[in-house]
Amino acid sequence: MLGPVILAASRSDRMRRLISAAPVTKQVVDRFIPGETVDDIVPIIEDLTSKGLELTMDVVGEDITTSEQATAARDAYLQLIERIKPLGLGTQVEMSVKLSMFGQALPSPTTTLFEGPSGPAPTFQDGHELALANVRPVVEAAAAIGTTVTLDAEDHTTLDSMFAIHEELRKDFPQTGCVIQAYLFRTEADARRLAAAGSRVRLVKGAYKEPASVAYQDKHEIDKAYVRILRILMEGEGYPMIGSHDPRLIAIAQELAHRAGRKLDEYEFQMLYGIRGEEHLRLAAEGHRMRVYTAYGTDWYGYFMRRLAEKPANLKFFVRSMVSTG
Repeated sequence: MLGPVILAASRSDRMRRLISAAPVTKQVVDRFIPGETVDDIVPIIEDLTSKGLELTMDVVGEDITTSEQATAARDAYLQLIERIKPLGLGTQVEMSVKLSMFGQALPSPTTTLFEGPSGPAPTFQDGHELALANVRPVVEAAAAIGTTVTLDAEDHTTLDSMFAIHEELRKDFPQTGCVIQAYLFRTEADARRLAAAGSRVRLVKGAYKEPASVAYQDKHEIDKAYVRILRILMEGEGYPMIGSHDPRLIAIAQELAHRAGRKLDEYEFQMLYGIRGEEHLRLAAEGHRMRVYTAYGTDWYGYFMRRLAEKPANLKFFVRSMVSTG
């Protein structure tokens, strides 16, 4: 399977240099990442929302190594929010953030956050506290313009921290969403816990290289898990967000929503910018909420490589482009 190989390459400095230097790379990257700056991306936001689509915005670049970079990531989101404020789009444009970009994974001495009646709380790195401190102003700023933030899921070692930050943010901003990944064994239990009134949960298959001890490796098993978890979310009291481009899973989601008695505005579909654009418009035309995950920024390499790993057609497109211009 090529997926794990590509995911490994996403962490390779040598491969980063090689692919970044290829003349065709920018042409292909532009398919998935339509701009590098806020000035680039605001016209994209205006165009897509004018077509009845909704967006979730991602400033790419999670592989940070300093607290200064984490602060810069926070400021990049604050700049985006300030720029879209005059557009008055509300929840039509929300934000997606990766907590690693806000400092979650920075190495530091281990600390225990507090002790409660049941004993010590979970132990996290100080990077956990740094990420919470950096993401809170973004959530506050988003709420001030009538929208919200969804916390993206990353590799399984980060999830307890992500869920704790999600829970903390929801005390003041209950609309804060989070992402769960179908290929992890733990996710069915997470879905049951999260499928409560007021919650917003995006379900994706998962795009990180995970060991067989924590995640399904077979595509068929991942698809079956996706359906089981989606049923939990649809039958729950929260707001499911279906992150998939798979026509079969989209049809199953519609059927599960119908069986659960959900109206069209009680769940939504989410797909990546640059993938199945005609399907985005079709679902929106049918009255579904259709949100396009739109990334921008200069540090695109890790995001781009995961898009190639997720879907063989993306890799074929990239290879064809390299051959045709070689």
